[in-house]
Amino acid sequence: MPKKQLGIDVLKAAKQRIETAFDLCERVYLSFSAGKDSTVMLHLVADEARKRNRKFGLMLIDLEGQYKCTIEFAEKCFKMYEDCCEPYWVSLPIHLRNAVSVYETHWVCWEESKKLSWIRTPPKHAITDKGEFPFFYDAMEFEDFVPEFGKWYAQGKTCACFVGIRTDESLNRFRTIASKTKTKLNDLQYTTKVVDSLYNFYPIYDWKTQDVWTYHARNPDRPYNHLYTLMHKAGLTIHQSRICQPYGDDQRRGLWLFHLIEPETWARVVARVNGANGGSLYVQETGNVTGYRRISKPQGHTWESFTKMLIDSMPPRTKEHYENKMLLFCKWWETRGYEKGIPDECDYAIEAKKKAPSWRRICKSVLRNDYWCKGLSFTQHRSNAYDKYLTLMRKRKEIWKQEKA
Repeated sequence: MPKKQLGIDVLKAAKQRIETAFDLCERVYLSFSAGKDSTVMLHLVADEARKRNRKFGLMLIDLEGQYKCTIEFAEKCFKMYEDCCEPYWVSLPIHLRNAVSVYETHWVCWEESKKLSWIRTPPKHAITDKGEFPFFYDAMEFEDFVPEFGKWYAQGKTCACFVGIRTDESLNRFRTIASKTKTKLNDLQYTTKVVDSLYNFYPIYDWKTQDVWTYHARNPDRPYNHLYTLMHKAGLTIHQSRICQPYGDDQRRGLWLFHLIEPETWARVVARVNGANGGSLYVQETGNVTGYRRISKPQGHTWESFTKMLIDSMPPRTKEHYENKMLLFCKWWETRGYEKGIPDECDYAIEAKKKAPSWRRICKSVLRNDYWCKGLSFTQHRSNAYDKYLTLMRKRKEIWKQEKA
């Protein structure tokens, strides 16, 4: 898709998109993370809301294991805009990915049974009652909660959810904006239909990282999260500094910062989240330690035998999970020209493009602790469907075993 020059700067363009959202939608809310992008969004959306004497929803999902600095900044923002926002500080038990452990591949923030080991206590104004939202259930997936909250907040009316993502952050985010097949509101490319009458709006999609920091620099009276200043002092560039829950598949690479910036919080994190300390020591490594870049197999092993040895060393539930993915991967390629089984390895360039199967590709996913095996082209299961998937896979394996016999 060719670039379309608008003839105005990105700040004016963002303000116009926010105005459009307020014009078209009866309900509007902002998904706030306290990061640099959503903070810019907060300031701009609040300006428009005050101008129109309207209120907007301000939703923050508190994931417990976050920097104290971030929480203090978020509370400051909620206080600053209390005159024009409907606050939703969510501190509920939500199911999250833990990419630094094969023994506890997921964890639940604010889990009631782990209350004594909570990293901190929720703010007094936080929503902690599970009955607050009719759609909520205990240990709900983060990815399920977000659209369900939007649907609930919309109340059947046309609703805009402001999201501070930018196309220069990743290819996936570029595709989210540039997709030609998605459903849009009024054919606006910076919108995406989520469900029913709910649409995501991306007003700053064309901003560069430099634009975000230029805004913060030119508006010193408007606060930003000073965790970024601490990250800069720790040696990170403006492009490397990101704020998110630190134990996910991509986010874990920033774990080493935690004990440098907030040692007191880090001590509680280590006690609360399985594998956090080991993760902080090794996430920056490459090769066999984390599965990044080139990997090697032990002498005397094939990639197949090495992979199976690694999977055999896992706890039962994790082992079954990876075995299922491995089996489905092999079965899928069997019907596409590999009837005699997949090869041990292929050309690196072809493997990198995911155009050919190999046991080395499977091994890389296992070493990387790629739980959902996205490197093998799988996607994440919905939480309420995973047990059904396991039951179905057990039946399938029995059938395949009988066919082989």
